[in-house]
Amino acid sequence: MFGLPLHPLVVHAVVVLVPAAVIGSVLVAAWPRIRPRWGWPVVALTALATLAIPVATSTGEGLEHNLPRTAAMETHTQLGDELLVFVAPLLLFVAGLVLLDHLRRRTTDRDTATARHAGPGTMAAPRIRDGQARVGVVVLAVLVVVFAVVSAVQVVRIGDSGARAAWGGVQYAPQPRHLDRPAG
Repeated sequence: MFGLPLHPLVVHAVVVLVPAAVIGSVLVAAWPRIRPRWGWPVVALTALATLAIPVATSTGEGLEHNLPRTAAMETHTQLGDELLVFVAPLLLFVAGLVLLDHLRRRTTDRDTATARHAGPGTMAAPRIRDGQARVGVVVLAVLVVVFAVVSAVQVVRIGDSGARAAWGGVQYAPQPRHLDRPAG
């Protein structure tokens, strides 16, 4: 695009979306009060991050065929191919967490309303048992945090290996400063 390889441009979507999804997912997992408002937007953000990964890897493969093979590029390619393995489960777990929490809250609200209107001596059977739903929410929250941390670490490793592959042979040489200040 405009004479530039597409991969360095597309990869910025992954570099921004995956860490944002990680932060949002951890917040939704650790802070139950924000799930009703922010749960589904975080799921959508995580879905966008997940979809950006195959685009980045496919453009990377196109770039890879036009560059000489190096050990640094091999490392970067291998790490990049593994990212989807961590972010896709993150998407599934955060979606499951938000859905189960939504169903649990809806059932609890419905049961509370039914109990108020049912009168004394009647019982309404809940659709989801609250104890089982709470255990499920906790398990999913833990899985979300685990996969979020692993995804974040993997993005950092991929970025580092990509920078080493692109710039590994370039030595930084600080330029001398010229103190050209106007007299005054």
